[in-house]
Amino acid sequence: MQTEAPTAYSLLTPIGYSNGSCGYCGKKPGNSDQFHASKDQRQVQNRFTKNILGDTYIKEAARLYPRSREQAKKRNTDFDIVERVHECEKGQLKTPPVPAHDYNVTLESNEFTEEKYLLFENYQRVVHHEPPHKITKHGFKSFLCASPLLRSKEMFDGQERLLGSYHQCYRIDGKLVAVGVLDLLPQCVSAVYFMYHESVHQHGLGKLGALTEIALAKEQGYRWWYAGFYIHSCVKMRYKGDFSPQYILDPESYTWDPLDSEVKRRLDEKKYLSLSRERVGKAEERTVETEEQFTAIGTSNSVFENSDGEASLFDPDIPLFARSMPGILTKAQLQDDVDLDTMELLVRGTQAEAHQLVSWSTSDINDSHSVKCILAELAAAVGPKLVKEMRVEFG
Repeated sequence: MQTEAPTAYSLLTPIGYSNGSCGYCGKKPGNSDQFHASKDQRQVQNRFTKNILGDTYIKEAARLYPRSREQAKKRNTDFDIVERVHECEKGQLKTPPVPAHDYNVTLESNEFTEEKYLLFENYQRVVHHEPPHKITKHGFKSFLCASPLLRSKEMFDGQERLLGSYHQCYRIDGKLVAVGVLDLLPQCVSAVYFMYHESVHQHGLGKLGALTEIALAKEQGYRWWYAGFYIHSCVKMRYKGDFSPQYILDPESYTWDPLDSEVKRRLDEKKYLSLSRERVGKAEERTVETEEQFTAIGTSNSVFENSDGEASLFDPDIPLFARSMPGILTKAQLQDDVDLDTMELLVRGTQAEAHQLVSWSTSDINDSHSVKCILAELAAAVGPKLVKEMRVEFG
């Protein structure tokens, strides 16, 4: 069954596809009825907790702080994700006795530190096999520290929530062993990147990080958890598809479809998959020229037309604000609510406003390739409030 984008905020996250990819993968934990940890995920969390606490602590704590029969029964039958991800953290433990290791998870600013960079260097070199000369502090800052989202606190539905870009830091015995780079939006926790030290590889930190982020979304009232880009052919990303229920963004229609076993089967067979294109049934099959590049052959113009011959949602030349997409400002709303001329820019290190660009006065907002249209599309996606608080960086 086809599912519309669940909220306007789903459109704030990156959309699209890459070679061997199926698009943008959005996870929706919402409430306990929606997210259910799999057996493998429960085992990963439980093994990690046991390793942190140690057998001595577990036995002594059971003797000193015994659970009631009802508590023991509930624990054996229910996997409360918020409870489980926190139960081995130092601040949650009853003492004495003393656990085998001190474990802490903290939500910190996304600012650069030497400690974070050393972790990044290890992860890129060991896990991604990146040559040392390509791993730089400048690259780390640009990739995972620089963000147009400002950190703040806002009230939503009677609950205060953090907004902006953050680093969720995981420490064992005082050593930084993992960092989750997060964008916190009004209704979602968006997982931008996750990195861990080679010394904790055996603990499945990627899965643990995902569980911790879902727990953050649930306990703080964020409605969705977004898992980021999902490349089906990438082994390192396969774990994302194991969190369910989960939806994947169609790269052409921008609608959401369940990432179920049938979709995964199709992704095993195809390098490019658009379920909306298959449903429409008007496009010719695309063939793959290489593992890194696929080319559309003989694509009919009917893909970009509806039954009346008018331009449709699929036409790449139609600006985002002209597509009648849920949660996206229309051109009229942009003109009423957003001052595009004063959008803040950072052009090669120099601060400026949009109207100061040489081509701004002659740029056509309806031309999808113009700088004015590109900035207008961004403004339409993020909304008038965020436009005033962000800065767009060029070069």
